[in-house]
Amino acid sequence: MSTALDSLLDLLDLERIEQDIFRGTSRSAVVPRVFGGQVAAQALVAAGRTVPSDSSPSSRMDASRGDPLAHSLHAYFLRMGDPGAPIVYTVDRIRDGRSFATRRVVAVQHGQPIFHLSASFQTYEDGLEHQANMPSAPDPETLPTAAEMLPRYADRFSDPGMVDRLVEARAAVDLRYVDAPPFATVGRPREPRSQVWFRTNGKLADDPLLHVCMATYVSDMTLLDSVLLAHGRGGWAVGDVVGASLDHAMWFHRPFRADEWLLYDQESPSASGGRGLGQARIYTQDGRLAITVIQEGVVRVPR
Repeated sequence: MSTALDSLLDLLDLERIEQDIFRGTSRSAVVPRVFGGQVAAQALVAAGRTVPSDSSPSSRMDASRGDPLAHSLHAYFLRMGDPGAPIVYTVDRIRDGRSFATRRVVAVQHGQPIFHLSASFQTYEDGLEHQANMPSAPDPETLPTAAEMLPRYADRFSDPGMVDRLVEARAAVDLRYVDAPPFATVGRPREPRSQVWFRTNGKLADDPLLHVCMATYVSDMTLLDSVLLAHGRGGWAVGDVVGASLDHAMWFHRPFRADEWLLYDQESPSASGGRGLGQARIYTQDGRLAITVIQEGVVRVPR
């Protein structure tokens, strides 16, 4: 396991300071604020730790064993997070039913809420089955890593330290672009679609909540790329747009491992009013639809 992944796992291992109250820390990000995927993942950790479990969470990745598993989350980013201050997560146990459990989490810094999440957990049951087919994509092992790809585009960034910060921010996750990222094709609008493969840079424990939280962390990295592609914009690191995540929703359909290759197939159906919408499906390498993701974000052209 990489040192960066160890550090990320420590970040997600929240401190319990009271019943249903947890405290987390942050790490440096590409921009001087808390990375949204980190807050979402930590909030889901807090929610999941209040859901009763019938067996040891590390025993096996078996959805049929009876433990409630996360099946959806809906979240709003309310304020910019301060990476230098702890984040306190308070959990409300909204409902514990026979099949479903619902939690509400509020993340607080400096006395103000910065993030709000609702999450639902379901005990496994059999049901109807169908899914959208996985789109075609090249073998992830044939694609360059972030450390190999990013230095090729160093001239796109006005900040000479940007490449190093981008590589560091993605060191815990092996994220590989299928096509050129937005900052590689500045000024050339393209179809608003993008694909990346990702997996953690190391093996994870057999805890389903951990894998779901890790996918939540990664889901905020590239989802709005397709908005940028439609307009030939390079992104926040290039500086030709400014923006932030507004809301985020995920549905977890089938079991998966975040330490095995997952295809993140993303597109943008709309941008208007200073906002852009991204939607995506995440597939396992053998073609199972694991997750659906939708996010809206502020996307503004600097004046």
